[in-house]
Amino acid sequence: MKYKINLDLKAPAYLQLYKLLRQDVISGVYPYKSKLPSKRLIAEETGVSVITVEHAYNLLVEEGYVVAKERSGFFVEFLSSGGFMQESEVEPFLEKESKTPKYNKTFFPFSPYSKAVRKILNDYPEKIMEKSPHSGLLTLRNTIANYLNKNRGINATSSQIVIGSGAEYLYGLITELFDKDSVFAIENPCYQKIEQVYNLKKTNIVKLPLSLSGIHSESLKNCKANLLHISPYISYPSGISTNASKRHEYLTWAEKNNAFILEDDFESEFSVLTKPEETLYSLSKSQNVIYMNTFSKTIFNGLRIGYMVLPKSLSEKFNFKLGFYSCTVPTLDQLVLNEIIMNGDFERHINRIRRKKRENLKKGCE
Repeated sequence: MKYKINLDLKAPAYLQLYKLLRQDVISGVYPYKSKLPSKRLIAEETGVSVITVEHAYNLLVEEGYVVAKERSGFFVEFLSSGGFMQESEVEPFLEKESKTPKYNKTFFPFSPYSKAVRKILNDYPEKIMEKSPHSGLLTLRNTIANYLNKNRGINATSSQIVIGSGAEYLYGLITELFDKDSVFAIENPCYQKIEQVYNLKKTNIVKLPLSLSGIHSESLKNCKANLLHISPYISYPSGISTNASKRHEYLTWAEKNNAFILEDDFESEFSVLTKPEETLYSLSKSQNVIYMNTFSKTIFNGLRIGYMVLPKSLSEKFNFKLGFYSCTVPTLDQLVLNEIIMNGDFERHINRIRRKKRENLKKGCE
């Protein structure tokens, strides 16, 4: 073993160790089904406590890289994407899409929102009447970039971020960013509006059946699409979440086929994991992932603000090909959202909901 913890770094020791172990699992140093070193052995080598090692191991368990077996230790569950497992397909879902509630407990509290609105109206009375740049206000794009870097491991600049009025609008922009003869692969079943938008734009689509861990491996292997549209955290309406092996399988497929992945990351902020859900964008080394998210779930449905993070190559293409489009989000809404994120209210809200969900999950298991 060769693990070294740098106590001078801002990153906690357990997170440093988690990343080192995860890399060795992914690279095959610890192959599928092999046993990881004992917590005590790792602790002695790195000079950290056994509790710190246990925390790192638990993160690997949460994200599906390893599995814990009582009195036996931790065993690798990650399977290299070079192999394709036989998986049982999920039966088709026949029920109609449920209506979105007008309000629910995950929505942002009204008091700090109204306070932010009053502050913007008071501090920027003339600014709110100005037209937004086509990609959105620079100040909001900078704020989102900093938030993603800090909380989601996404290293991107403001020039790669495009702001629009919800996910459906951004889906449409994506279709215009690719050539007319491009093929888009989607999950089957998927969020109904994804298919509706693509059909409206006369996009060539292929439906890939889901297994219990994500898109069926054999279907993905034989797919020659230019873009793969996925919801890795929770796919609606199936409720299926991809495991660690499947996420890396997606990335390998994209790299081999010179294709792009559209990571539709709706609602992942409310993951019950003790660390934020890892994104395909942060795992990718090939600049072939488009990351997309909205604030309709984390703030409220009436705030129609979504955003996408484009790879640098597509960002340049977007500005050249679609730069004439006007931003569809009012300047006032963008400034209010920027204030909510900047003053810490947004992050406090996310952490509060995640704690409540973990508490409810714990109560349900007792």
